[in-house]
Amino acid sequence: MNYTEVQLTVLPDFTDILTAELGELGFESFVETDEGLNAYIVESDFDEPALQEVIAKYADQTAIAYEVNSLEKKNWNAEWEKEYEPIEVADQVRVRASFHESDARFRYDIVINPKMSFGTGHHETTAMMLEHQLGLDFAGKTVLDVGSGTGILAVLAAKMGADAVLAFDIEEWAVENARENAELNECPQVTVFQGTIADVDPTNRYDIILANINRNVLLAEIPLYTSLLIENGHLLVSGFYEADAPDIAQKATESGLTTSNTLVRNQWTSLVFDK
Repeated sequence: MNYTEVQLTVLPDFTDILTAELGELGFESFVETDEGLNAYIVESDFDEPALQEVIAKYADQTAIAYEVNSLEKKNWNAEWEKEYEPIEVADQVRVRASFHESDARFRYDIVINPKMSFGTGHHETTAMMLEHQLGLDFAGKTVLDVGSGTGILAVLAAKMGADAVLAFDIEEWAVENARENAELNECPQVTVFQGTIADVDPTNRYDIILANINRNVLLAEIPLYTSLLIENGHLLVSGFYEADAPDIAQKATESGLTTSNTLVRNQWTSLVFDK
């Protein structure tokens, strides 16, 4: 079985979203490169017009060029393992794949095999969320992880002592991946379901809500998150640019929250709100 390789030349800020978009088209493996992103799909499943539609969708935001190559069958797991390096957050968290050895110097050892999901910690938004989590007390708390991706944030919450973590994502493959990663990390208190915030019981209340999504979803849903928070609870958000932070903060203020912490990296921003 031969594969098609698509080499995309694109800014690093867009590799995560393109990974998600191409995953929807059936691409199975992804490797970030100095130029952007390489994506791989079974040759018979490759649909170039569909690829062009995805590229056109972001044409007004960034320049994207691509090149298509036909490849003989390869060991894609080996290719992925060659590119995946562990990351470290605030000298306390080390995120690694299952084929890496653990490192006892770190308080929290998180194993993430990402498949097609976001959230290996390599992207600034995920790393900032992890760093914000380290500043909170999760012991005995109930946590909601909105748009959980790989489940990395839910796993750290569990490792930090949360009693119960409810995570959800709209994508079936992300839900499966998050469940696998929760099991890999021996976090039975993490429950993952497929759905949206509308599927969360509105009578439930959470001590901490984690939402690493995007600007538009956050602006629409922050009032809902606020209603699900206990008094003195915390909302952690990311997935948007620094230029969008004032709008996010304004929506939180209108919902009755106060800003307590901010992180900015490479124009991406993460905020912590208190109720």
